[in-house]
Formats: sequence, structure tokens, C-alpha cells
Amino acid sequence: MQFGGLAKTVAILSLAGGLAALPALAQDIQFFRIATGGTAGTYFPIGGLLSNAISNPPGSRACDEGGSCGAPGVVATALASNGSVANINGIASGQIESGFSQSDVAYWAHTGTGVFEGKGALDNIRAIANLYPESIHLVARADAGINSVADLAGKKVSLDEPGSGTLVDARIILEAYGLSEDDVEAEFLKPNQAADLMRDNNMDAFFFVGGFPAGAITELATSQDIVLVPIEGPEAEALLEEYGFFAEHVIPGGTYEGVTDDVQSISVGAQWVTSAEQPDDLIYEITKALWNDNSRALLDNGHAKGASIKKETALEGVGIPLHPGAERFYKEAGLLAE
Repeated sequence: MQFGGLAKTVAILSLAGGLAALPALAQDIQFFRIATGGTAGTYFPIGGLLSNAISNPPGSRACDEGGSCGAPGVVATALASNGSVANINGIASGQIESGFSQSDVAYWAHTGTGVFEGKGALDNIRAIANLYPESIHLVARADAGINSVADLAGKKVSLDEPGSGTLVDARIILEAYGLSEDDVEAEFLKPNQAADLMRDNNMDAFFFVGGFPAGAITELATSQDIVLVPIEGPEAEALLEEYGFFAEHVIPGGTYEGVTDDVQSISVGAQWVTSAEQPDDLIYEITKALWNDNSRALLDNGHAKGASIKKETALEGVGIPLHPGAERFYKEAGLLAE
């Protein structure tokens, strides 16, 4: 009887000890969200790949034993969002740990210029890495008679939704070609919504900024004859000269069904951004996990744009300060001078 009582006491103590250990275990978990963009774009699937690459929950099998090679204790999640501007605002306000942004939007936010003019500089945003070039797509119905940006006048055109980097660039491009929103029948829709309207002949053209191939455009091209309208000529050259974050770019022929020739356009960099308030050690481990060999395999096999995400170009076009944790990694990797 006494033995039974002792056993019960030991069991209770063991349970209490286990419960006491739970908070310590919970403290080892670091949830880390990556705000991306619409589900039909490129940001969202790339965000899924990166969240898989950097996740390494407590209790996971060791990397050298075939387990996770992510950042210790990190559980990362990709979240759909309204895009670059919304992501930057969320990071700066502490509502989200990290997110993707076009290089132009990140620069404007950090300096309080461009679309952030008069709103104050968001000087607490920091870069983790430049990821890949984002093509500026101008997609039009093949029968809409749109062969240049100037032909958009009087047409029904989606400039993407408020809070997106695409909307920012669409306005800049229209202005470069002597147009404004008042000169087109402007809509403000996600690319998949614009594509749905185009299938029904209720949309003439839409802008989208993202890595090719973009899911919404790929799907549209299978059921609708489309053209990619070039962004070229003296107007494009003036854009490149005025805005250092734009670069000359070509969308290869065959990227989308029915578009057989290369299309001249411009691009911006897709960048992974976080807050200066995120712990240095955490961002160091996340940056280290991003560039390990296992992540390389995930990126190469997970999305057509993944192969363009390279450690050697991780610092290209970064116009905002690096997070100290990321900076530490790049110095150790020999990509940044000590």
C-alpha cells in the first residue's frame, strides 16, 4: 500500500516536472513569418520554399542525419499579402517579422522618398538578402490593339491592388510614356482577378511585377491569346537613368504560351526584408540556413525562379542597410569586407 502511494507520488512529481519543462520548450520555438504577395504571383511560392528552408522546430532530426538544416528552433510560415508596400509597413510597425519587397519600395521606405514622401522614413527596416530580378510584365489581350505602353490610352487596365509594388511601378511607367491613371480606365486588382476579367473580354491589359513565369499569366495564356507589351525605347531609357533600382531586362520567348519572341522590359530586385529589432543571432541563423546546400536543392527544384536565388548575388541592388545578423554571415562567407 505504501509502495503504491510512493509510485503515485513519483508519477505526480514526474508529471509536474514534465509540465514545468514545457515553458522552456516553448521558449525554444521562434515563429517567423514571411509576408509575400498574392497567391497567383511569384512571391507566395518562393516564400513557401524559404519558410521550408529555414524551419527547424525543436526536436527535429539533425541536419547531418537527414533532418532539417534550418535555423535552430525556427518555425517559419509564408503568408499571402497585398505585396511590397503592405509588407514594408507591417515590418516597420512590428506586425510581421519579415517580408518580400521590391528594391525600389524598400529604398523609398527607408529614405522617406518616392511613394513614402511626407510619411517619414521607416529607418528600422533591414535587408536579409537580394533574391532575384522581378520582371515588369504588361500583359494585354492579343486582340486589344495594344503594342506599346502608349496604346493603353482609353483602355481598361489593371494597375494591381493598393499596397503593392506593382501599382507604384505602373504609375511611374505610365507617367514616363506621357499617361496617367486618368488616361486609362484604371482598375486595382490582383493579377489573377485581372486575368479572370480578361478571359471574359472585360479587361484589356494588366501590370504585374514578379519573377517569371508568373502563375496567373501562365494559366491565362493557356485559354486566352495574349501579348507581352514591351517597355522599351527612349521612355524606358529615361526611366533607367532616373531610377537606379530599375534594370534592363528581357522576358525570354516561350516563357508563356503563344509568346514566342523575347520581350524587352525592365526589372527591379526582389528582396527579403526584416526589422532592426529582430535579434542578431536569429537573423544570422536564418541567413546561414538560407544559403546552405540543402536550401540550394530546395530552391533549384521548387520553382522556376528558385535557381536565380544565389548567394553570389545576395547583395546586389540592396539600397537599405543589412541586418547585423545577415551582415555577420556575409562577412564570414567572404561576400562582404570585414
